[in-house]
Amino acid sequence: MTQPQTRFDAIVIGGGHNGLSAAITLARKGKSVCVVERSLHLGGMMAPEYGLVHTLYNLRPTVMRSLGLQLDLRTLPTVSLCPDGDHVVIEGSRARMSDGSPHPKATEFAKLHRRLVRFAGLLETIALNTPPKLSGGLTDTETLGEMIRLGRLGLGIKALGKTEMQEFLRVLLTNVHDLVVDELGDGPLAGSLSADAVRGGFAGPYAPGTVFTLLYRLGAGGNVGVPRAGMAAVARAFEDAAARAGCSIKCGSAVTRILVDGDDQATGVELADGSVLEARAVLSSAGPAHTVALAGPEHFDIEATRRVRSIRAKGTAAKVNFQLKGLPSFAGLPDELRGGRLLIAPTSAGVERAFNPVKYGEVSEDLTLEMVLPQINAPEDDQNLSAIAGFVPLEHAAGWTDEAREALGALVQRRIEAFAPGFASLVQSREVFTPADIEARTRAPGGHWHHGEMGLDQILTVRPTNGMAHYSMGVQGLYLCGAAAHPGGDISGLPGRNSALQALKDGAV
Repeated sequence: MTQPQTRFDAIVIGGGHNGLSAAITLARKGKSVCVVERSLHLGGMMAPEYGLVHTLYNLRPTVMRSLGLQLDLRTLPTVSLCPDGDHVVIEGSRARMSDGSPHPKATEFAKLHRRLVRFAGLLETIALNTPPKLSGGLTDTETLGEMIRLGRLGLGIKALGKTEMQEFLRVLLTNVHDLVVDELGDGPLAGSLSADAVRGGFAGPYAPGTVFTLLYRLGAGGNVGVPRAGMAAVARAFEDAAARAGCSIKCGSAVTRILVDGDDQATGVELADGSVLEARAVLSSAGPAHTVALAGPEHFDIEATRRVRSIRAKGTAAKVNFQLKGLPSFAGLPDELRGGRLLIAPTSAGVERAFNPVKYGEVSEDLTLEMVLPQINAPEDDQNLSAIAGFVPLEHAAGWTDEAREALGALVQRRIEAFAPGFASLVQSREVFTPADIEARTRAPGGHWHHGEMGLDQILTVRPTNGMAHYSMGVQGLYLCGAAAHPGGDISGLPGRNSALQALKDGAV
């Protein structure tokens, strides 16, 4: 009988999309890789068993090609709902009213959107690579490559022309509210951009740095897509790509310890059943704090552990899944637009007001919603509505009791009913996941889908912390490959891919 393999070039902790991205990248370079996942299925937060993710907007074609992902995507229009029925339809840089008439700010929106996508494109080089260290001299090949990439960024900024270059530098770290309201006035168009900029984060659109988070969202052009075969196809695509690359997969196997020898070198992992897997490198898609705990704090200096404990990660996005017995109709919205991405964020100022109660552990009555009807072509009696609700506190002032969850579900239902009269009569059941529930189920720090706030002090060369921005955690052969690492969360696969490439550059694998 063949004994199971216990020695690999690399072990990846976590079978979410970033863990799989790291594993596929290494395996396609000829390395033996084992992915260890504590649950019985792969996919992490995007796994259909959790029902948390309902759209894609940051999965770059570059990543899809490099990983060999096979996905047939279609683009969704965005519909920003307005209480008076003057809904706005957004398709790329085009904005119109839902009745087909021109939007009064269509020209200004097109100009702003194209400018922001162009600015986002300038940051793409940084997102696709490890943040620059510049730790070597001109004879160091890695440092030389970093300088070349920075030079290209500088040339790209200069190529904008003087006026646009000044605008890029002016807005990059400012707040999204001032930018969009100055250009568009306040309303559903501005509200949609502001809500997109802060969704999931512990910040409102008045906060500095929220233009940067909007640019992050626009990194792949800003289009919102879904697979034609449904969101479950995303997890399958990553899993299939891992199988084709030759990765070993161990589901239902929790890692209880990262093994580190006396020279502070990672040597493998110990599983819950007591078995040991050995490897030259360990890549963890878990959060930094959990990774440090698995390896043992004694292997990290005091300042590093202090910084890890200080990472801000308070998720504010809740998920509510409604099982329906029919398709809802939204007042003033043509039925053919119900298949788009539906937003409830009528004004940018309203998005800020919705955030304010979160600071005190409360939920606003006017919370923002992003909704899709993923089975719109299914029979009428087999419908569901997927809603991401913001802003919802990680720590409820009264505690997340069953009653508090029920109240949140009822609030979301009332919020939808205000735009879709009769919605309540269609609801057969609903499932509510607060940020605390998401953290408990997926171990995402704070239930935050970026595993850490995308604030000015937690991005680029200080993500997740100063000293850990280059995926290596201090222990030799131990790397972060999850959303807490650069460039951040969403279904992009970039942290996993970048981490694996860095481990290869370092000769750790």
